Amino acid sequence: MICSTLRRVGHVHIYLVRKASGVSKGHHQQTVGSRPAASEFAARGASGNVLELLGKSYPQDNYSNLSRKVLSRVGRNLHNQQHHPLWLIKERVKEHFYQQYVGRFGTPLFSVYDDLSPVVTTWQNFDSLLIPADHPSRKKGDNYYVNGTHMLRAHTSAHQWDLLRAGLDAFLVVGDVYRRDQIDSQHYPVFHQLEGVRLFSKHELFTGIKDGESLQLFEQSSRSAYKQETHTMEATKLVEFDLKQTLTRLVTHLFGDAGAQDQIGWAFGLGLERLAMILYDIPDIRLFWSEDERFLKQFRVSDINQKVKFQPLSKYPAVINDISFWLPSENYTENDFYDLVRTIGGDLVEKAELIDKFEHPKTHKTSHCYRITYRHMERTLSQREVRRVHQAVQEAAVQLLGVEGRF
Repeated sequence: MICSTLRRVGHVHIYLVRKASGVSKGHHQQTVGSRPAASEFAARGASGNVLELLGKSYPQDNYSNLSRKVLSRVGRNLHNQQHHPLWLIKERVKEHFYQQYVGRFGTPLFSVYDDLSPVVTTWQNFDSLLIPADHPSRKKGDNYYVNGTHMLRAHTSAHQWDLLRAGLDAFLVVGDVYRRDQIDSQHYPVFHQLEGVRLFSKHELFTGIKDGESLQLFEQSSRSAYKQETHTMEATKLVEFDLKQTLTRLVTHLFGDAGAQDQIGWAFGLGLERLAMILYDIPDIRLFWSEDERFLKQFRVSDINQKVKFQPLSKYPAVINDISFWLPSENYTENDFYDLVRTIGGDLVEKAELIDKFEHPKTHKTSHCYRITYRHMERTLSQREVRRVHQAVQEAAVQLLGVEGRF
């Protein structure tokens, strides 16, 4: 999809989109015990190795950067687990669209796809959306690559091209998406996205509009294999208004009153975790992966629209440790370190933040100091057991990232 107009409503980026013509394809338990070997920290594959994932085999190469932590989450599909808070949000959105948008024959206008594989090609994730080859969003530091041609999707938009090409013009896609990111209560390397797409023909868009028969979707301009003509102001405003109305009705339903060759349309993407955290007062994104019965039973409701206010589990004390090291001369990113911390510390890590940078005046080497907050969701941690995990982080940083420890 080509983004023709961008708006921001709350925390949602809204796009008016059009499909380009002629585009061608060229329960995980955290155990605190003896320190694991460095080889167990990540599943980064050397050339010649093969990764088995969701029933398929993928050869590994120098692009492969999947951590064992992330691989343990693939296939969990929290959004499809009945009575999970993410499932509740998904079902409420589905119910709203089924009731509000009905086709000519009384059937739902929007179709829903919530079981598409999270393993996609880089073409699906980037090229089908006309993201340039040198765009920074393709960086290894921000994505999880299976190999040079396949990856864990960074957004559900990776499926837009295939669904539009199949002839669909109104659909919702729900699924887990994967991004390397910072560590805090709002961010996790796996989260769940719900995306909506709707296209309109000229007749659908302008019916009921005064003098609508004389209006056009496109300005008089040239079309190429990678770019359409410019949409007219009238078409853009009408689609923008329709999208605003769609999202306003959806938000009201959840919270109460608190491009194609001859079509135009909109698309939106919502993070299910962010919606659930607001709707149910869930304070930490790690909780969505909890198998603690005290958490799960709070969402076993007979009516998906029933109000639920999360009752916090006991707040166990945090254990804080710092780590500092000299960076290697090249090939280091902060997300590499965060990914390593997540892999070793798992969900014991509540937060990791860069608290100090220092450049040596003579050697010009750069030092980073990170503060790591450890907190178990279900019991109190001792400094002794955290020290074992923290030392494993230190050792792995030296062995896998090439840093020089200052500890």
